[in-house]
Amino acid sequence: MANAHTFDPTILREYDIRGIVGDTLTQDDAYAVGRSFGTCVVDVDGDCVALGYDGRITSPDLAEAVLHGLMACGLQVKRINMGPTPMLSFAIRHLGTGSGIMVTGSHNPSDYNGFKMTLAGKPFFGDDILRLDEIASGAAYAAGDGSVEDIDIREDYVAVLAREHEPLRMARIAWDPGNGAGSEVLNMLCARMPGHHHVVNGTVDGTFPGHHPDPTVAANLVDLQNHVAKHDCELGIAFDGDADRIGVVDGRGRIVWADQLMMLFAEDVLRDNPGATIIADVKSSQTLFDAIVHHGGTPLMWKTGHSLIKSKMAETESPLAGEMSGHIFFADRYFGSDDGLYAAVRLLSLLERRGVKLADLLDELPVVYNTPELRFPCSEDRKFAVIAAVEGRLTAAGADVSGIDGVRVSTEDGWWLLRASNTEDVLVARCEARDEDGLARLKQDLSDQLAASAIAAPAGL
Repeated sequence: MANAHTFDPTILREYDIRGIVGDTLTQDDAYAVGRSFGTCVVDVDGDCVALGYDGRITSPDLAEAVLHGLMACGLQVKRINMGPTPMLSFAIRHLGTGSGIMVTGSHNPSDYNGFKMTLAGKPFFGDDILRLDEIASGAAYAAGDGSVEDIDIREDYVAVLAREHEPLRMARIAWDPGNGAGSEVLNMLCARMPGHHHVVNGTVDGTFPGHHPDPTVAANLVDLQNHVAKHDCELGIAFDGDADRIGVVDGRGRIVWADQLMMLFAEDVLRDNPGATIIADVKSSQTLFDAIVHHGGTPLMWKTGHSLIKSKMAETESPLAGEMSGHIFFADRYFGSDDGLYAAVRLLSLLERRGVKLADLLDELPVVYNTPELRFPCSEDRKFAVIAAVEGRLTAAGADVSGIDGVRVSTEDGWWLLRASNTEDVLVARCEARDEDGLARLKQDLSDQLAASAIAAPAGL
């Protein structure tokens, strides 16, 4: 009989499980995750699970521990081994398992790792993750004799990605997978697509020697920008550590943020899905929501978080959703999952069909003045209290406030946002205005609210 297990509470996040290996996250934790998640699979009458892992040094051993936990529940495990998180999402459908677990630290530093899960075709998050703790602490595990089958689905996955490509001309494209888990698949994809492909940081290395694999941070896109310039590329595309997020620069080296990409994708998708609901998170530009309306769609502002977005997509039957973090979800001709590689191919095909360069499309987008996403420390026991206090003061003052996720305040100048991260001990802020003077006023308004809660304004505000 298996022993009861207690997780470090800091690793049980809203959307997944994540911790520092050897400190807050151990091999015993990995086994308990496999055993408790496997129990959830059995509870919904499942008998099969897909299992994958990213390119981090610690991932194979953690995946092995998860495997033993799953098999101890009597499950058949379809192990796809190392690859990007979206390939695991593909495997769940392609292999018909319904459920799956990915060992990945996503875009976190190299000493982190964790687990992302899907149960019976639905995102596994929030109370579901807390349920794992209940099962493990009570050793209330399912039991049986399971099995494992190793399946290489890379060719099948790449074939589906390549099928979306519509080559009309031979473009030069730079790529930077950041030495992450998408590197091997990206190289296979480039070999299938016509054009001139220039890849930097294109081998899997869990120490991430090139740079930290987070394409939402401008400093991490410098290699890509240099590569675009060196090879005279039309655009450059980057991914995070497990390739479920995308970052893009145009041929002039300008960063194309996710909400700007969503403006292009929304116009494209709405041609075939008129009136459809397009979802974007609260950090996204107002110009995106306006563009969705302009192109005949129904905009829906929703909470930040890949699991929350996926659930809302299913509920509203939305064909497209996106977050400022670079998670872009296509249910239009795809599975509704966040797949950086798929989003990349859709972008290339969009440019091919329209016969334009990304830089030209970027020039046509509305000009706004905004801050990047500003993240700054705030303790776990304070961050949500700060948001509540700010919302209370603003509501009492009669401000135009949306409380969907944190506080998003609209004024004559534009809008500003303050929210508490669900995964880290930080507050997140962003401001956007129609001109520089308006941006300065918004930044001052936000700084004043932080000061009223005894929080120092971050650099850039």
